[in-house]
Amino acid sequence: MKPAAFEFVRVGTLSEATAILLESDGAARVVAGAQSLGPMLNLRLVQPRVLVDVTGIAELTEIEDRDDAVTLGACITTANIEDGRVPGRGLRPLSLVASRVAYRAVRNRGTIGGSVCHADPAADWVSALCALEAECVIAGPQGSRRLAIEEFVTGAFENALAPGELLQGIRIPRLSSHGRWGYNKLCRKAGEFALAIGAVLDDRERGRFRMVIGATRGRPIVVTHAQEVRRADGTGLNEAAIMRLFDQHGLTDRAARCQHIAVLARALDQAAGA
Repeated sequence: MKPAAFEFVRVGTLSEATAILLESDGAARVVAGAQSLGPMLNLRLVQPRVLVDVTGIAELTEIEDRDDAVTLGACITTANIEDGRVPGRGLRPLSLVASRVAYRAVRNRGTIGGSVCHADPAADWVSALCALEAECVIAGPQGSRRLAIEEFVTGAFENALAPGELLQGIRIPRLSSHGRWGYNKLCRKAGEFALAIGAVLDDRERGRFRMVIGATRGRPIVVTHAQEVRRADGTGLNEAAIMRLFDQHGLTDRAARCQHIAVLARALDQAAGA
């Protein structure tokens, strides 16, 4: 199939983009890498009246390098991250995650902001950034605001952008010198979307010990105090506590539970040995 007819507008500033999005009354869609939006257009799953190309906006390709965090413009590609364009101090996990996203051709075009906005439950960036305690920097008609990524992703393929808003960047806190990280996923074959994702951040110097259970058919399950689901002796997972967590979030499928426990346990082991 081919997409329905639409108007294509290339903008150069955030104010231009937010104005068009606000005036369109929901009939416009932002496009950058188009790795998710392109197939949806061809299948006519979405039929916007206007496509707004934001790749010419300078702020969306900038990297702000600070001592405590790095902020990536929403149009930074996954390949840029894989290839080490992001300052590495305390953010080595980003390159590892990037290298496992789909295939190189997709990574060359796909943007980190596009993946987060698309909010596919099985996407790597959504779960990984939740574990890293990232914040979304949102530009809109009234200025900018920040929102934790676990609040930005409101459900499967749903986000918290209000009319006229777009994702400007993603602020990612740096790990301390003793910070540890683990990330694991289960796929039918390399490059496919995950059936289960487990991510662990263990950074006691910053008072952070978080786990994320991703690819749950909804928003990721974020455990901000991961010691609650770890065994009392500090090794491995407390499966009874994990099961209660699954119950709370409506994850009832037995096979899926086993898959999620397996990948989360491996991520925890990785963090312990990092």
